[in-house]
Amino acid sequence: MNVVAIFDIGKTNKKVFLFNENYQIVWEKSVILPETVDEDGFPCEDIAELRNWIVYRLSEMQALKEYVLKAINFSTYGASFIYVNEKGDTLTPLYNYLKPYPETLKKKFYDKYKGEEAFALKTASPVLGSLNSGMQIYRLKEEKPELFAKVTYCLHLPQYLSFLLTGKYFADITSIGCHTNLWNFKKMKYHKWLKKENIAAKIPPIHYAEDTIKIVGDVAVGAGLHDSSSAIIPYMINFTEPFVLLSTGTWSISMNPFNDTPLTFEELKYDCLCYLQYKEKPVKAARLFAGNEHEVQTKKLASHFGVPLDTYKEVVYDKNIISKLRENNLKRYSSKGDKYIILRESPFEKRNLNDFKNYETAYHQLMLDIIAQQILSTQLVIHNSPVKKVFVDGGFSKNAIFMNLLAEAFPEMEVYAASMAQASALGAALAIHKNWNPKPIQNDLIDLKFYKH
Repeated sequence: MNVVAIFDIGKTNKKVFLFNENYQIVWEKSVILPETVDEDGFPCEDIAELRNWIVYRLSEMQALKEYVLKAINFSTYGASFIYVNEKGDTLTPLYNYLKPYPETLKKKFYDKYKGEEAFALKTASPVLGSLNSGMQIYRLKEEKPELFAKVTYCLHLPQYLSFLLTGKYFADITSIGCHTNLWNFKKMKYHKWLKKENIAAKIPPIHYAEDTIKIVGDVAVGAGLHDSSSAIIPYMINFTEPFVLLSTGTWSISMNPFNDTPLTFEELKYDCLCYLQYKEKPVKAARLFAGNEHEVQTKKLASHFGVPLDTYKEVVYDKNIISKLRENNLKRYSSKGDKYIILRESPFEKRNLNDFKNYETAYHQLMLDIIAQQILSTQLVIHNSPVKKVFVDGGFSKNAIFMNLLAEAFPEMEVYAASMAQASALGAALAIHKNWNPKPIQNDLIDLKFYKH
């Protein structure tokens, strides 16, 4: 049986899948690898552990006699650079995109390049410090010039993993075009600051996601994709009517490939940005740290009520609880002023858990608060576009409270929980389809569950 292997590397979970020619998963493995720390003691990915795990899994796959490995690709989290010397050796840790960015350095950069507002609009990148991965390169250059001088190439994580197998250095448009501060969306080319700072020469040539590199044994290897851009590929292939994809994990990312209006600075302030699809078309997107919020608050709930951590999985959507909570909130929490304030501050964080008689009620309130943020975030990308469908994939698609509240919030839309074999991994497999799979792509890759409002 011919198969494609996809390494799907999340911040927490590392997974590998074998898909057959019908894009069904026939084999999979996952692991949570221990983190290490950088020179400042800040937690970061242990790149040696990750490298060893990938090598181990590849040898394991090659020993599987029932499968013929035809292709390999990578889908990984973004906002992360690996710096290599001329031999391909790594020169630094894989710095964490959550690492605080020095304010003085940030100010120096934006003052030099026409200020935050003008620069953010050109690059479709909200001002996010280390999450703008280009700023990580700038920091290395400014803080460690001797080390920076040894850097031959700056590689985003997907392209570094591809390099491990191919020995070839490439950049990829989905990683470059993802709130990196690297790409000028108005001119559709790299921003000129890279040349001015002598960084441009350290970024390898762009390799398009549909093309592959052949290695020993005629295996086709992709250059890798940024996971959020990869997750939208199955939907673009399966649906032609305008839609928004709400991809949920640590981040909830609302993506609208049918909204090509230029970003405003107001939108950028609320974490709205543009991604580049693997075919270079911009996707307007809005990010919300909702999965992280859910994780933080469910830990607090479990501790407060003395229940297991995953008790929320057993909570059933209850309309009566929702109604009562809404009544109480109208009396106690009437918000005035900037409606977007709750996008920046967690409403649940301010609540007193002693106000809730049981875990179930408190959890319904948490979901109400997350949905209040989610509505505002998703509306930012729906605004003035012809969208009539919302697809939700990832963790929250399996959460009946989240799905029912979302359907109620968008009564003019059709809201679906979408399930498929791992969206970002499947997207990375479909991107290189023509290089390994002689069969046509089927149109039943996505299962949809409709939620009535």
